[in-house]
Amino acid sequence: MWRVGIDVGGTFTDLFAWEEKTGKQVTAKVLTTKQDRSIAVLESIEKAGISISDISYLMHGTTTATNALIERSYPDAAFITTEGFRDTIEIGRQHRQHLYDPYQTKPKPIIKRRYRYTVPERTNVRGETERPLDVAVARGVAEKIKAAGIQSVAIGFINSYASGEHEEQMRDILREYCPDLHIVLSSETRPIFREHGRFVTTAVRAACMPVMVKYMDDLEKRLDQHGFTGKLLILKSSGGVMSAGAARQHPEDMLESGPAGGVAYAGYLTEQSGFDRILHTDVGGTSFDVSIVEHGKGLITRDHELEWEVPIVVPMLDIHSVGSGGGSIGWVDAGGSLRVGPKSAGSEPGPVCYGRGGTQPTITDANLLLGRLDPTLNGKIDLDIEAARKAMDKLAGEIGLTTLATAEGMIRIGCEYMAQAVKKVLVARGRDPRDFVYASFGGAGALAACFVARSMNIPKVIVPPHAGVASAFGATVMDLRQDIEHFYYSPVMEADPGKVNEILNDLEASARKELVQQGFANEQEIEIIRSAQMRYVGQSYEVDTPLPNGVLTTAHLPGIENEFHGVHLQEFGVSSDDFAPAFVSFSVTAIGRMDDPPPVEVHYSADEKAAIKGQRDVYFDGEWTRCDIYEGEALTTHHQIHGPAIIEYDHACTVLPPKTHAHVNAMGALVIDIEI
Repeated sequence: MWRVGIDVGGTFTDLFAWEEKTGKQVTAKVLTTKQDRSIAVLESIEKAGISISDISYLMHGTTTATNALIERSYPDAAFITTEGFRDTIEIGRQHRQHLYDPYQTKPKPIIKRRYRYTVPERTNVRGETERPLDVAVARGVAEKIKAAGIQSVAIGFINSYASGEHEEQMRDILREYCPDLHIVLSSETRPIFREHGRFVTTAVRAACMPVMVKYMDDLEKRLDQHGFTGKLLILKSSGGVMSAGAARQHPEDMLESGPAGGVAYAGYLTEQSGFDRILHTDVGGTSFDVSIVEHGKGLITRDHELEWEVPIVVPMLDIHSVGSGGGSIGWVDAGGSLRVGPKSAGSEPGPVCYGRGGTQPTITDANLLLGRLDPTLNGKIDLDIEAARKAMDKLAGEIGLTTLATAEGMIRIGCEYMAQAVKKVLVARGRDPRDFVYASFGGAGALAACFVARSMNIPKVIVPPHAGVASAFGATVMDLRQDIEHFYYSPVMEADPGKVNEILNDLEASARKELVQQGFANEQEIEIIRSAQMRYVGQSYEVDTPLPNGVLTTAHLPGIENEFHGVHLQEFGVSSDDFAPAFVSFSVTAIGRMDDPPPVEVHYSADEKAAIKGQRDVYFDGEWTRCDIYEGEALTTHHQIHGPAIIEYDHACTVLPPKTHAHVNAMGALVIDIEI
């Protein structure tokens, strides 16, 4: 039986699979079918030569929920809230995206104002009812929602994190009028304080639910028609997988579903190659993703912004994305400057050289013109270099540069966008880039890796096996995961250990139960990780702080404080003895370990010279240079490669610019040293 990982991106759908008995590995890459992404999933399986009936686990990462939100392409949803809070999800937190920009506008609200309703009710911060739910008004709202033909409703009452009784009462009333309605409660989605993040996350869940239910239904129907009897597992933004049933009900957990697979592969690299601090980067056709992986684990954030002032307050891998990929389009702005992205040619029509109707030059076209790409993409497709040149000629004419200077300029600008994204991630988490190894994933990642790393003074780059389908590979090494959180505010030294233990025990029991319901049979093997979201009294943000296992007593509290001081110092470069640390909430993560994958297959040629495919002129720094072209899969640990050179793989291509040196390590990864 096969274990299959699939990542559906904006341009390509990638597959990596391994046979559970023999350890055989296969890969595939197909263009994403935007009209129905489930079609590309089946096409990738067919291309890999795998029978769907022989799949035991299908681990699937998808951007369907994210795309629906960004494009606002979901059925109208409704939002019911406490009287006086109708516009909370639109007003936001009064932040400015750009401090001195008087023309900035906020993104469209997740739910239109005409479908936002209020009812009189009030619960205080202690969970006590101060004003009962007005049942008459609630029934009137239910009638309006039924008349509007709404498919999903989010209910978010003020202070419902302390008690969800009124939200549950409102749900029961809605059920009387609309029994088939998707209803989401903020007290169940994320029972934490700060109503804006809680309301927005609940609205996101409600808006995406019809989209993801349809997508999962369509995908499972297509798989069933081809004899699929295995388990379909969906990648979570927090770095694990969940059942398809859970994904239907929790689309907010899938907003970084695709990139999460790449982070998992970076964690796997830590075990296999010994690099303890890895900067995970992934470049596809549409975007550039970057995140930090330390000690084999990606960093988690609870304040992710899908867009400006659209916070998603669920645990998510701290991944930053920018619109810079192989399909990013070059253009000239109103001031006559060359720009690249964020608009992408995607898979339809794709880069000009693909011959699918594209007319605007992309990063891929630029790399082709500079000799950095094989004109046949390793025998997969004949690229139209003349069409790419004509498109680049037109852009060059607009800015008054030569065609080659324009192409190289596009790549430098694209790489600089990536470097700024790297800088933002590292600086925001208080890390020094010189302490990290730059891991390059994605079909277009290694084309830019050395340039971006050099720009950020990162001395070493690693291009692992199957880098072109890294997120799909990472999907196959992920474990079942459930994250649950509960609000509890108290200065640490004033906390009630009995209440804290009660909360943690309830969270652990709920997390274990959820994993068992999702099909994890070995309940005794579930790993539990406990943490607290903590801050100094008076602060407005929190940091995750590990908690010890077992029963907590007052004797543990000083140690928890010290742990918090250390975490705060790591994240922000400062800690304080003048302000008391406080608990804000507790969280429990339950992990059900899946089987370990077999070692990465590395095929070595007995003849070292067999790795050299030939030579090609490649353009670097304004001049053509004759470069050796290597077959990546044929490289051995004996090879020492000095840039400039090109290394071509089945699904990726590595550019070694001048002043770089590369070798292959024991797991088959290409390790590049850069002269800074």
